[in-house]
Amino acid sequence: MISLFGCACFTSPAYGYDPLDPNGNITIRWDVLQENDDSSKDIRISIVNYQLFRQIDVPGWRLSWKWPGKEVIWNMMGAEATEQGNCSAFKGKVLPHCCQQGPVIIDLLPGAPYNKQAANCCRGGVLTSMIQDPTKYMSAFQMHTGTASSNGSKPGMPTDFTLGVPGYTCGDPFEVPPTKFSEDQGRRTTQAFATWNVTCSYSQFRASPAPSCCVSLSAFYNETIVKCPQCSCACQGQSGTQCVNAGESPPLLQLMQQHHNETPKPVVQCTNHMCPIAVHWHIKLSYTHYWRVKLTVTNLNYAKNYTDWNLVVLHPNLKSVQQVFSFNYKPLNVYTNINDSGVFYGVQYYNDMLLQSGDNGNVQTEILLHKDEDFTFSGGWGFPRKISFNGQDCVMPSPDNYPRLPNAASSFQPQSSPSIILFYFLLLTILSSIF
Repeated sequence: MISLFGCACFTSPAYGYDPLDPNGNITIRWDVLQENDDSSKDIRISIVNYQLFRQIDVPGWRLSWKWPGKEVIWNMMGAEATEQGNCSAFKGKVLPHCCQQGPVIIDLLPGAPYNKQAANCCRGGVLTSMIQDPTKYMSAFQMHTGTASSNGSKPGMPTDFTLGVPGYTCGDPFEVPPTKFSEDQGRRTTQAFATWNVTCSYSQFRASPAPSCCVSLSAFYNETIVKCPQCSCACQGQSGTQCVNAGESPPLLQLMQQHHNETPKPVVQCTNHMCPIAVHWHIKLSYTHYWRVKLTVTNLNYAKNYTDWNLVVLHPNLKSVQQVFSFNYKPLNVYTNINDSGVFYGVQYYNDMLLQSGDNGNVQTEILLHKDEDFTFSGGWGFPRKISFNGQDCVMPSPDNYPRLPNAASSFQPQSSPSIILFYFLLLTILSSIF
């Protein structure tokens, strides 16, 4: 039992590995563009989100590291340090941009002055996933670095990188072949003096010990609605939890205390599950060759809008999706011979923002699927195996509680009656003994 538990821990997405995105990570690329005569360096830093469906949402990344010596940042383009620090070692009218040994760097906001911008900057630290928007999954900025040391030493390679986003852990820098850059519409190629990479991996358990999403189920052939499991994310009255009854407004002071540089703490609606996000899967209709599902995502968090949200669903019939209404959909072909998972996300400028709890705090779609050879409604087959919201696994109801087919289930799935089979077997036995 102990060995089985250990294996489960290391293969679970909560411990940094997701089988639906086995190679996903965020890579920090440190390119030394130029080494100058005064021992200073020009450096370009890129933060690339190689995750298929997990993103960095508001308030964005807050990159930090530790310098090995007395390095300083003279100026920056495309980002800024949150604090200048003590620059008293320098005299003159122009002081360094940052003199801290452990600077914290943040992205510039959209609309930053043009003379402060760099390519792929100025989105407030927000990174989309690779599937949702291939043009916005990377941030970059440039900086001119030097040193306060008088011995003429050059700035060294820092260590102890952090992204400042819950759930991510970064490894040590390692040198890789220099990055190559394309110029003049691809007719000329230049390269960096040297390049280091830092790989940052995600762990749901590190992000939050408790889940933040749950799933409820229903079907047209059963009046039962299977609710989210009790206390999926927390329990009412539990220490450290806070909730607001439906129809009431949360105290304004609670919302005002959310600092703009911190991840907002959820102020959720009081429910049996206490989750900020609830997903409902409803088997709506059955046609001759197709079946239809209604999928609803409800935001029960009074303190947060979810920008560029996404939903990952695992179900064997997703290989035969015919049409998705009002959502975007892309299959996750992680394993070439298996196509049973996909990403649903909002349509830009229509429902790509899931608003905070209230009348408009939900998004919904309908999915039309073809009935393949293995199709059946029996045994809960029509319900998803797994759902995650923004990369966070949702708590699923127990399969024992799934809505069951009525007794006259043959109208949905023809099945052979055991009594008929036994009758024919006895008849054949009798006939063989006679003849």
